[in-house]
Amino acid sequence: MSQDMPSTDPLPSQPPVDPDVVKALGDLPEEFREFPRLFQDEIRPALLTREAERQVAVAKARQARYVGIAVAVIGALAGVFLVRHPFAAIIAVVVGVGYLYWGGRDVRRLGKEAKDLIVLPVVRKLGLQFLAEPGSVDSIYKHHDVGIVPSWDRANYEDRLTGRRKGVDFELFEAHLEERSTSTDSKGNTQTRWRTVFKGQCLRFEFSKRFYGRTLITRDSGFFNRFGGGKGMSRAMLEDPVFEKIFEVYTTDQVESRYLLTPDLMQNLVDLEKAFHGGRLKACFDGGEMFITLEGGNLFEPGSMFKPLDSVDRVRELLTDFAAIFRIMDAVIIGRAREGQERD
Repeated sequence: MSQDMPSTDPLPSQPPVDPDVVKALGDLPEEFREFPRLFQDEIRPALLTREAERQVAVAKARQARYVGIAVAVIGALAGVFLVRHPFAAIIAVVVGVGYLYWGGRDVRRLGKEAKDLIVLPVVRKLGLQFLAEPGSVDSIYKHHDVGIVPSWDRANYEDRLTGRRKGVDFELFEAHLEERSTSTDSKGNTQTRWRTVFKGQCLRFEFSKRFYGRTLITRDSGFFNRFGGGKGMSRAMLEDPVFEKIFEVYTTDQVESRYLLTPDLMQNLVDLEKAFHGGRLKACFDGGEMFITLEGGNLFEPGSMFKPLDSVDRVRELLTDFAAIFRIMDAVIIGRAREGQERD
């Protein structure tokens, strides 16, 4: 993506951008300088057309919350102390929770629709592609092959983003991986249970030039560090002792790891955790690709429906996520360029 973007100064027929919007988005990287105009001219008007609907949905949800909780609490107490029948208390709780869920359905529906009104203009402006329900995502097997997600028996994927920037193809998606276990009781009855083994974000960058070796980055795992990073890998030392305490790094190429794992890149990985509201970061350079996983976090969501839809914070958080991704790409590109100059 070119860094030379046109000026955001208003044309003669355009009103100036709201100063509050400019201020809210003003500390983002230079390549996002057109987004205050995009928010004011496209995103905010679209959101405002749904604001009255949001207010009605929120009022309904609040009423359902009060009524549902009251029904559950009063019904449960009556079932236990007046009717003296536990089953009556259970029914009251189920009815109360069910009413609460029913009352919030319009808020949930509006949240999904608001998501499209916010995300789609942003990714279109950046020249990216987005699918909220992508179906299967084959690249998850690559994340597994390099050792940063565990094995699974059932998978679900959401919010797949793909695109190209500065010659690097990239992909981001949310994965929920589950493992199946079965047990049989003394009567021969079999029960199946599903356990979540990974739920979070998966990132993949595809570079034009292959890496010389494989480098694995994980959060410091204390006692388990002694198990190392895999066959043929040895521990790599980081330039900054601060990151030595945060990450464990293993590599098959000590020289390359020093070019890749600069303080800028390691700080960008820490920042990515914060931006994505995730944790337990893992990353791997292998072949011509870099893989990253983060547990937790839920990206591309519109935020709380209990505040005005046209809040600029909704777009700001989304752009902050993109900025964190782009900084990692830039740090790797710079490190590889330096390595190419000094090693070739």
